Amino acid sequence: MNKDWTKDLEHDEYEQDIDLIIKDALRAVEETAAGCYVNLVTSSAFGSPEDYLQPLIEELYPNKIRVKFIDQCGCGGYVLRVWKL
Repeated sequence: MNKDWTKDLEHDEYEQDIDLIIKDALRAVEETAAGCYVNLVTSSAFGSPEDYLQPLIEELYPNKIRVKFIDQCGCGGYVLRVWKL
């Protein structure tokens, strides 16, 4: 994506499958162009992505991304923003 965008990893099959959240989140980071960000909106079923997703993304993309936990949504999910440098 050559623009800022949001990947919904919050509903349906994501509510039951943390591995699918991780797989699709990493794919979304890959698809995001340098200079843009993707908001990863994750299911509340697995808690904050700061605990399970952010460390993995930072490990896999050292010096290529910047990550910021935004907040918990009113609907219960969480937003993690990943900028590609």
